[in-house]
Amino acid sequence: MDHLHYFGLPFEAQRAAFLDILLSDALVRQALVCARTLDLPDWLAVSGVLYNSVWNHLTGKPSGYGIKDVDLFYFDDSDLSYEAEDAVIRRAAKHFQGLPLPVEVRNQARVHLWYPQKFGRPCPRYTSSSESVRFFASKTHAVGVRYDADCQLELLAPFGLDDVFSFRVTPNRAMDNQRTHEAKGQRARDYWPEITVVPW
Repeated sequence: MDHLHYFGLPFEAQRAAFLDILLSDALVRQALVCARTLDLPDWLAVSGVLYNSVWNHLTGKPSGYGIKDVDLFYFDDSDLSYEAEDAVIRRAAKHFQGLPLPVEVRNQARVHLWYPQKFGRPCPRYTSSSESVRFFASKTHAVGVRYDADCQLELLAPFGLDDVFSFRVTPNRAMDNQRTHEAKGQRARDYWPEITVVPW
């Protein structure tokens, strides 16, 4: 049960462990430094590259195991056109050349414009990158990090870190995201059999 070493600890202890694990992973560290130098407004690295890296560390898996990509959010409501976001995506693709994982960059100010067509239901008009994280299908996945103005790593975890450290994928019913929760939960179990998926 060594992988549950941080489960049940106070949030500050979990926060310190979470950030230490991320910074000890060369792949994550490189992705975060690149994200900082891309200098997008209200940027946030989120989701799988973070919690999967923690699970890899705690289960003795190699860096990058089970990680599809690096999700990078930013928020810019000055131009909501597809063309403006596409220009940022193309700039990011050049910027992240050499990173072993693909980087998926998305402007959170635009999500409400394409989400209904893709998923068949509306989503809120977000006011920041941080706000969008609160609507992830699973509370476990609602984590984000970025460097602050003093180059210190800052953590966003609106539902805490106990789910991550207990290897438990817990639904977030803020939106009707049952299918996404179940699909991501199954994928996690395929890579990390220690995972428990809480039913929707």
